Amino acid sequence: MQIIDLSMPIAPHFRWPAELGVKGDIAAGDQFRVSRLHTPCHGFSHVDAMAHFVAGAPTIEATRLGDVVGACRVLDLSGRPDNQPILPEHLAAADPGGAEREILLLKTHWSDRRDYRDKSFWTEAPWLTLESAQWLAGRRPSAVAFDFPQDFPIRLLLDGKEVPKPEHVTHDILLKTGVTLIEYVVNTSRLTAPRNLFSAAPLLIPNADGAPARIYAIEGLAV
Repeated sequence: MQIIDLSMPIAPHFRWPAELGVKGDIAAGDQFRVSRLHTPCHGFSHVDAMAHFVAGAPTIEATRLGDVVGACRVLDLSGRPDNQPILPEHLAAADPGGAEREILLLKTHWSDRRDYRDKSFWTEAPWLTLESAQWLAGRRPSAVAFDFPQDFPIRLLLDGKEVPKPEHVTHDILLKTGVTLIEYVVNTSRLTAPRNLFSAAPLLIPNADGAPARIYAIEGLAV
């Protein structure tokens, strides 16, 4: 059995503030050391609730743990080139097959190919087309996890550009149909099996539209 950490560290980053304040010094005689974290709910490795994109939709505390913890199948897309679309035929060829309501993990090894602390991670990645988002929805997964910025407009946000909502294709297709999004998974090159036990349990933050998660996979168990 192998436990593989797939989480992006919450640390200073050009996209998101991640301010860690520390109060107390035990060596100096204080009884406790207490940290306080200020960071966005949609930064680093995190889970999106429907409310992130859909008006009046459920917020993150309504996410069922069974949707983000459980049997996962890995779609190995590591052969896809930089800055090119991932099409339905690429997904179909990479899918090892399985049941509905499983978690799908799209693995491009992107955190090995680009440093997530560098702008190129966000601007040179492969991306999913509308047809690919529809293909994923057609598999009826409980959640889809991505190790790359999956919607092309994500790169445009870095320059303050906004595009129509439907162009955020995975958000528009998957979240609207109740499929949870698990974003910015890293270290996927360490995954070797086509199936694993996967966990991306979000922090329980009532009324939030997303939440950070410690994401990991366990290989070597029957799933």
